[in-house]
Amino acid sequence: MAEVKVVRLPHAADLALPAYGTEGAAGMDVLAAVDEELLLLPGARVAVPTGLMMAVPPGHEMQVRARSGLALKEGLAVLNAPGTIDSDYRGEVKIILANLGSGSFTIPRGMRIAQLVLAPYVRCEWAETDSLDDTARGAGGFGSTGRT
Repeated sequence: MAEVKVVRLPHAADLALPAYGTEGAAGMDVLAAVDEELLLLPGARVAVPTGLMMAVPPGHEMQVRARSGLALKEGLAVLNAPGTIDSDYRGEVKIILANLGSGSFTIPRGMRIAQLVLAPYVRCEWAETDSLDDTARGAGGFGSTGRT
């Protein structure tokens, strides 16, 4: 288990840190650290404060993902999903939410608004070339492999 250092800002002093909902959960629910309810109109987007700053370990990113229940039932989406919190970012984490539903949505203080997933990554080095190796798929994309 990796350690992530976290600073809880004053406007989140009474809120729980992100937590796993079950033993097998990959994502931790993160809470809205809003002072008053936010009304998100259909088609609108907002950066919701979490009141947290963190030090993600080198070689890792903290991914921000939508909560499936909010996505299905309310049309609430994390706009840049999965969002990335880099290991060298030290500002407050904010979650970019969009209301893709047909009705207004209210975000109260302490609501579980997204999931955070700590993930390792591999950096690449580009090797420019004049051609690529052949594969069975080739350049086929956007549905070229069929529906099933």
